Amino acid sequence: MSNLTEIRNRFIPILGVVVDQYSGRVPAGYPNVVDDVDGGMVGIELDPNFAVFVTEDSTGLFAEVYKRDPRIDARATAGRQKYAGTPVYDRRPLDETPSDQHLRNLVGELKSAFNTQPGLIYITED
Repeated sequence: MSNLTEIRNRFIPILGVVVDQYSGRVPAGYPNVVDDVDGGMVGIELDPNFAVFVTEDSTGLFAEVYKRDPRIDARATAGRQKYAGTPVYDRRPLDETPSDQHLRNLVGELKSAFNTQPGLIYITED
């Protein structure tokens, strides 16, 4: 059994809770759980701009976090411009057996980035 298979068995229940929490709060078709151990990837997409995956390749295990910077930054000046809306791709090496807490922290980081987006309203009252 590969390390990714063992991680998958612990990560999928965490992702299931996120799906329950974000259903109806994200665009249609999302959240999308990616469960492709044979392809070397397990993770979740909250929408096209926000995702977290645990991936495995010949060099080891990685946590891949995709997010988009908000279009605001009070610190941007003419000398230090920050380009708004820039996608951020963060690939970090993972231990061979990351703890459940580490997996939850990755998901928490994704949720925090998604929840702090300005101006997106998907919640409606029926």
